[in-house]
Amino acid sequence: MVVIVPLGVILSAWITPAWEVWHHLADTVLLELVMNTLILLFGVTAWVLLLGVGLAWLTAIYSFPGRRFFDWALLLPLAMPAYVLAFAMLGFLDYASPLQLWLTKRFGNNGYWFPDPRSPGMVVFLFSLSLYPYVYMLARTAFLGQGQRMLEASRMLGRSPWGAFFHAALPMARPAIAAGCALAAMEALADFGAVSVFGFNTFTTAIYKAWFGLFNLSAATQLASLLLLFVIVALSIERRMRGRAKYFSNDAHARMELIPLHGVHALLACGVSTLVLLLAFGLPMGQLLIWAWHQMATDLDGRFRDLVIHTVLLGGFAALLSTLLAFLLGLARKRHAGDRVTRLAAHLATLGYALPGSLLAVGVMLTLVWLSKWLDLVWPGGWGANGVNLFGGGILALLFAYLVRFLAVANGPVESGLETIRPSLMEAARSLGSSSMAAIWRIEFPILRPGLLTAILLVMVEVMKEMPATLLLRPFGWDTLAVRIHEMTSEGEWERAALPAVTLVLTGLLPLFWLVRRSGKH
Repeated sequence: MVVIVPLGVILSAWITPAWEVWHHLADTVLLELVMNTLILLFGVTAWVLLLGVGLAWLTAIYSFPGRRFFDWALLLPLAMPAYVLAFAMLGFLDYASPLQLWLTKRFGNNGYWFPDPRSPGMVVFLFSLSLYPYVYMLARTAFLGQGQRMLEASRMLGRSPWGAFFHAALPMARPAIAAGCALAAMEALADFGAVSVFGFNTFTTAIYKAWFGLFNLSAATQLASLLLLFVIVALSIERRMRGRAKYFSNDAHARMELIPLHGVHALLACGVSTLVLLLAFGLPMGQLLIWAWHQMATDLDGRFRDLVIHTVLLGGFAALLSTLLAFLLGLARKRHAGDRVTRLAAHLATLGYALPGSLLAVGVMLTLVWLSKWLDLVWPGGWGANGVNLFGGGILALLFAYLVRFLAVANGPVESGLETIRPSLMEAARSLGSSSMAAIWRIEFPILRPGLLTAILLVMVEVMKEMPATLLLRPFGWDTLAVRIHEMTSEGEWERAALPAVTLVLTGLLPLFWLVRRSGKH
């Protein structure tokens, strides 16, 4: 219900369509919004497919200098939100950047060519640098799980190394690759901060302008409903890429013997990995640290402390609520595995991650405002404006939106942990006279503790980075680090946005290192 109700409220806007709004949009920006969103959707999908699958195959199959480092380091861009990468790289590449000033001094104004850092192609490429780890992480796991014998059998049948990749390894990894591409596409569609930094108009920026610029919630709702169509298109593409075929490997636990690369091939593998890591994490992080160091003396004050406190409190509360609900859903699904209604409810509850934060903000706000009006009808004069303030005025609305969006993030680690608990353990506990609650507390909870901690860390970091929903629903005076970054970048003060950006990136590294340590890959 937490997911279905906001979506139903948004779709109900079509009952009384605001045709005057659509006529205005069609005459002004609608074509631009559609084209830009399509460019972002298909361009990012193509680039993350190329970067993620290529780097995953390289680190999973081949041995080259620095491979053990790149194996985990190529995941580092996950800790850097796309909007942080956007303004950091613009600060490094833009017309007034130190790099361009040096090139102008060296070659003159017309003596060199440099790509336009704000062109659609550059926007797509920088998004891809931020999002390729989704595909890299899942594809690499799929390649490692295929085992050595599958590749050897393909080679014995006359396939070249490239033939074995395209005809055996790639089809078997297709479900994982499709899932990673879908995650990257969802993140690109949901983004507000990066596209606003580039001045690249998409539906997320239009929703914000309609809400806060025109003060027209109806127009924002209409735009959100169109954005929902793009989400459905992206999910359909993921299903299409996955296909109906199923692939199985009987060699999942076999040790993979790495193929050594020598000479030029080893240098190329190391050089490509270095270049991607440098562009996606090294250069922007270096630029942020330089800016943050210059601004630390003036910006590290009481207001910054309040930003950190607000960010951590919102992230902590949302993480605890999401993990608790994911735990309860997991228990219900496991206890009533044969109940179709329970399975359907658990599945629907985890669809929120596919919904952009701006779309959720509109749905949540309308839902809570309608609830306030209904309560006012039930109890005339008892709610009124106070009901709106209570249900649509800030913290509750924000936590509701976070819960809808990030329940799926918490559900993954919790569900994986529950799958490792054998039913015989709980049956043995109950046969010894233990109650269900006591068995959960003494047996399931200790086993699930690492998964629960992982879920809390992941949701907390995702909430701290979330910009559109926080920007649209936050109560007055409850700015966060993400909101501060948007305020500074929208005013062109990129150096002052660096300190909160560095704080967010360093916080995002915590669950990443935790996951790397748990996986035993580093």
